[in-house]
Amino acid sequence: MSQCSKDCFKCTGKYCVSKVYIFSTLQPEIFKKISDIIVTRKYRKGQVIFFEGDVEEKLYIVNQGKIKVFRYNREGREQILYILSEGEFIGDMSLLKKGSFQFNAEALEDAVICTIAKDDFDKIVTKNPEIILKILEVLHDRLKNLEDLIQNLSTKDVEARIASMLLGFAQDFGVEGDEGIIIDLPLSREEMANYIGVTRETISRKLTSLQEEDAIKLVGTKKLIINNKAYFQNILE
Repeated sequence: MSQCSKDCFKCTGKYCVSKVYIFSTLQPEIFKKISDIIVTRKYRKGQVIFFEGDVEEKLYIVNQGKIKVFRYNREGREQILYILSEGEFIGDMSLLKKGSFQFNAEALEDAVICTIAKDDFDKIVTKNPEIILKILEVLHDRLKNLEDLIQNLSTKDVEARIASMLLGFAQDFGVEGDEGIIIDLPLSREEMANYIGVTRETISRKLTSLQEEDAIKLVGTKKLIINNKAYFQNILE
């Protein structure tokens, strides 16, 4: 466990604040004010952080672990919208206007989440409007990602969906190694299947096929190595 992890509940939120893009340009005195209003909580793997319909009145910052943000489709299947890891956040819309969540959030692994209440945050934003500009930048990127997800689900074949997903994982969670890009998979096989709109059997069969073609190497069920990144890039071209 890192020193940051050990000290998480002893600090006043400074670790959370230091990891978040929208706070990156703040002056030290403002940085401290935000740290002082943060509330920290632990969540176990599988524990729900909030439900669709809950009042959206806080910013949730991932200090440790990963969370998934998802909705249920008409068939009752889970559709994952985002996977958030250390330094990322959700609930940013609440900082602009109070409303209700249109999705659920659940811990993919044991996680530590820091929260900032809207009423407290409003006082900071009033004197530091540049934070709102950075929130809008993040919202733009999320909308773009959702557009890409919708396009993947509606127009691309299964191979292209898998290629897009694995390249996304490589970018967000991958580490360069001697054998290729090592990815600690954030999702189970079932969750990956839901993410790209296929069955669990299909995702398992396709991953096995990719390994036989030497495009990837499967290491148990929670790790994957991309041996040939160009293979997946070519699928998407």
